[in-house]
Order: sequence, then structure tokens, then C-alpha cells
Amino acid sequence: MSAATTIALVIGSLREESINRKFAEYIVSQLPESVTVNEVNIADLPLYNQDYDGTTIESYERVRQQIKDADAVLMVTPEHNRTMPAALKNVIDIGSRPYGSSVWTDKKVAVVTASPGTYGGRSSGLDVRKSMQMLSAKMMISPEVYLSHATDSLNEGGVSSERTQKFLQKFASELAKFAENSGV
Repeated sequence: MSAATTIALVIGSLREESINRKFAEYIVSQLPESVTVNEVNIADLPLYNQDYDGTTIESYERVRQQIKDADAVLMVTPEHNRTMPAALKNVIDIGSRPYGSSVWTDKKVAVVTASPGTYGGRSSGLDVRKSMQMLSAKMMISPEVYLSHATDSLNEGGVSSERTQKFLQKFASELAKFAENSGV
């Protein structure tokens, strides 16, 4: 692995006790030391409005730069009302604007969803993929990660299910390869 591999981490939940944050932290802990992960703070972003395209908004510029600087982006997100959370959609929109300056074009993106429900946030993950593909991002195809009954895999210390740990270790390994591989 190249020492210069960088992943921007976007957590789609703004909750302090987010289960998605716990899964993201586990995934990050399984990445090789040669991979640097920088979390993209999305909690302070004003809602995107096209009127802002000609204006410099510091938080928008910070997020766009973090995404530009990364070799890949990892989005770990819950599902809200059968789609992606508004905060995640907002960062996708901010990164896609102004027209002609999208940071998503050819950006490598991986998506993980986790939900206490039966479907594991699948609708959210598919909607994120749909948006990213429309914006010409390069999506990590396999393995897809939709963690159902996700709270059953957690305890106070983080990810406690051995089965989930093994699956996320495999995902982390594939994510590192995906992020480093310039031919993807």
C-alpha cells in the first residue's frame, strides 16, 4: 500500500450515539496503517441552496476540499424514511456544485448502511449509490454492506458480533485496495 492513501469518512448520522459511527470506527480500526482516514464533519453545513453557488461558504469549501484530497470516500449511514438522511444528501449536493465543479466526478466511493431494522438500510444505500452514479463517482461494488438488526452486533465497547467483525474486516481490506488502486 502507498503511504499516501487517504479516505474521507462521511457519517450520515448526526447523533452522538450513532450506531453507524460505531461501525465506521470499527471499519477504520481494521484498515492498514498506511491508510489515513479524515472524517468530514457535516453537522455544521447549511442546507444547500443554488443561490450559494457564487458565494464562498467556509464549511462548504472545507468539505469540498476534504473530498477532493481523498483517494476515496467511505459513507457510513443510517436510513431515514426509506432513503438517505437529509444531512448526507446535503453533503452530496454541496459536493456536486457549482455546476461543472463537482468533487464527485471519478471519485471512488464506498457505502455502508446499518439499521436496527430488518433491511439494514438497504433503501438508503441504494439511493446513495444512485446519486453517486449519476454524479459519475466510481462505486465500490463488492462487498455491499447493509447491516440489518445492527444493534444486535454492538455492545458498549463497539462491534461485538464475531460474524459482523469478520465481515467488516473483509470489507476494510477490500476498501483499502479500492482506495489505493488508481486503475479502478
